[in-house]
Order: sequence, then C-alpha cells, then structure tokens
Amino acid sequence: MAVDEQRQDERQQPPGRVLPLPAAPDAIELRHLRAFVAVADELNFGRAAARLYLSQPALSRQIRTLERLVGSDLLRRSTHRVELTLAGDALLDRARRLLSDLDDAISTTRSVGGELAERAARAWQPVRDLTRAGTEIQRFRAAVEDFHAGLTLPEGVGVRPVNAGGVPALVVAEVADRPPALLHLHGGAYVAGSAFGFRPLGGALALATGAGVLVPDYRLAPEHPFPAAVDDALRAYRWMLDTGTPAAGITVGGDSAGAGLVLSLLMTLKEQQLPQPGRVLLLCPWVDLTGDARPPDEQEPQPAIDPRQLRRFAAAYLAGHDPGDPRVSPLTADLSGLPPMLLQAGTADPLAGDAHRLTERARSYGIDARLELYPVSAHVFHYFWSFLPEAADALERAGAFTRRVAG
Repeated sequence: MAVDEQRQDERQQPPGRVLPLPAAPDAIELRHLRAFVAVADELNFGRAAARLYLSQPALSRQIRTLERLVGSDLLRRSTHRVELTLAGDALLDRARRLLSDLDDAISTTRSVGGELAERAARAWQPVRDLTRAGTEIQRFRAAVEDFHAGLTLPEGVGVRPVNAGGVPALVVAEVADRPPALLHLHGGAYVAGSAFGFRPLGGALALATGAGVLVPDYRLAPEHPFPAAVDDALRAYRWMLDTGTPAAGITVGGDSAGAGLVLSLLMTLKEQQLPQPGRVLLLCPWVDLTGDARPPDEQEPQPAIDPRQLRRFAAAYLAGHDPGDPRVSPLTADLSGLPPMLLQAGTADPLAGDAHRLTERARSYGIDARLELYPVSAHVFHYFWSFLPEAADALERAGAFTRRVAG
C-alpha cells in the first residue's frame, strides 16, 4: 500500500480506535516482544516467566526495555493485577502476528537440508579428528578448549570466580549475588575440559533454570586419577550446603563424562550418609567405563570421541581401579534412594545406549527417571543452543524439570 493511501485509510478508521504506533527503533529485539506477549497472555509475571523459562527480574527488565524503546507504557502493574494499556492493546495482535510469521519462516528454513545439524557436526570435527588419530592428551585438551571457545556466552549472565570448599570454580548466573543452586560437572572424558570453557553451557543452563550455576574445575586424569574428581565434586557440593543452600534445593547436573561423575558423587553421598540433592540432570551421559563399546561403523553417525579413545581415557582415569566399583559403574550399582533424574540424549548419538541403560537401571530401583530423546546425532548437542532448535528445546525442558520437581 502506498504511504498516502495508508494515511487516508487510517483517517477513515472509526472514532475511538487506537492508531498504529509509530515505527519502533531498530533496538527492539524479538525477546522483548515474546516477553510482552507472554505477560499479555497470562496477565501475570510469575506465570509468564515460567512459560519463557526466565526469572521474573529478567522478564521485568525486558518489558521495561520494550516500553522505553516504543516510548509508551504497555502494561499497568499493581500488587495483584496486570492490565494492558491502550498502547499495549494496540501492539499485542501485531506482535503476535509478527512472531507467528517469523516462527513459520524459521520452521520452513530448518526443514531444508539439515544445515543446522551439519553445523554442529562441523564444530565437533577438529576434536573428532584428533581422537581418531590417537592424539596425546595435551593436544586433546587444547582441542576441547578451542571447541568451547567457539561457542557463545549468552547475554544477560555474569561470571565470577569462587573457592568452593578448596576447589576453584566459576559461578555463572543471571543475578550476580544469588547463591548457586545448580552444580554442573563438565564433560571431557575425565581428562579434559575446564570451568572457563564451559561458561557458555553454564550460562544457557542458568537462563533455562533460573538458578546460579556452579562449575568446579575438578582435577583431571591422568595427573589426578580416580577418586580425585569425585573428591572435588563432593567438596563443591558440601560448600553449597555450607553456604546455606538446602540439599532439596540443589540440582546436580553433568554432561557426558560429567554425568558419570554426577553418579559417582551420588553414590559417595549415599555411602557417607549425606543428604542427596533434590534432582539430577544428565545430558548425554557417558557412564560405561568397562571398555565394551565397539569401534564405530564408518556408515553410522560418528561420535565426538572415538570409543577406542574413550577406553584409553577411562583407563587413564581409573589408573588400575576396579571398573566394577559402584562409584564408577552406575550400570551395576544399587541406585535405590537416589533423587528424581532427567536424562536427555540424541537418538543418533552412538553413546545414547548409556542413557537408555541408566534409565532402565534407575527405574528398576524405583527412581523417577525420565529419558528424553531428540532427533540429533551430535554428542552433547546442548552446546549448540544458540542455533540448534533441539538444543534450545532440551534446555527449556530441563529448566521446567528443575522447577517442577523443586515445586
């Protein structure tokens, strides 16, 4: 429609109808509009925040930013009520249509060619190439750090160092002074990885769960074999308890080998009769250290780490320790008394069998264990939350799980 025709059409509108708002600044972001639509739908900041997996302060900041950018109050807030203003009512339907059209466009784009999954696979490629070549551990560590350096730290989160019971660690959180409620043990086959490298995933978990995330720099093999990593995880967990976070309010999570370390921590807590955390979050767990994994078929999706290298790294971690010890072999352990757990894995991840077997084992002991599968092949696909829709969805569901169980 030509500009003059549009203006004439607007002048002919019935009296009392609010005219469209003037063009908004370019600084308006989609997250601002999604936040506004969620609050307008719910007319409640608490429910809208839960729906978007945000904290209420973060949601309020987004609404205030949008109001500042459009130059109008969109909502009236009182102690017990939220209402739309005339400006908010004028924006609501337009914002809904815009977001719906964008979602349709993105969905159509994602359906063409599988480019996003290929992008995730390409990101893993340097690590995969090194492990298939039988590289030394120092080079593997460098490749893992380079991989994480290519990931994105989400906006809106801060990072601060802490001494967690003698273990150097980072707290990644949206609210700087909030005590961490999620202890995340990073992956890296027990020989690689760092708290610094895992800041992007920690930030995504912080936004999804609404909790501060403690990522300890536990000691790595072969310099520090079992049980050094378990001891560090235990000290970090006890530090959380000592700083005032009740056990029932703590989520303990981990990805890949870090998920196996989570189970080692839980078995140690059980052995020492210490309180268990409220819930457990396991992302693409690697828990079978027996060395039974077969070499990959070239025609199948390739794992981030060759199973033959996993055996080598497991041997470096165990350093002769019995792999049948329940503290390192949850697939043969008595799991009774452990907290509710959510496991997530990719359907085509060659290590997904560990998640299936661990879920079955936990359920056989009466544990509320839930397994969610996503149609991806990338190991720990959650790393790619910034562009892979399955990863973003998985993290949102992880956040909902922590809130649901905590509630």
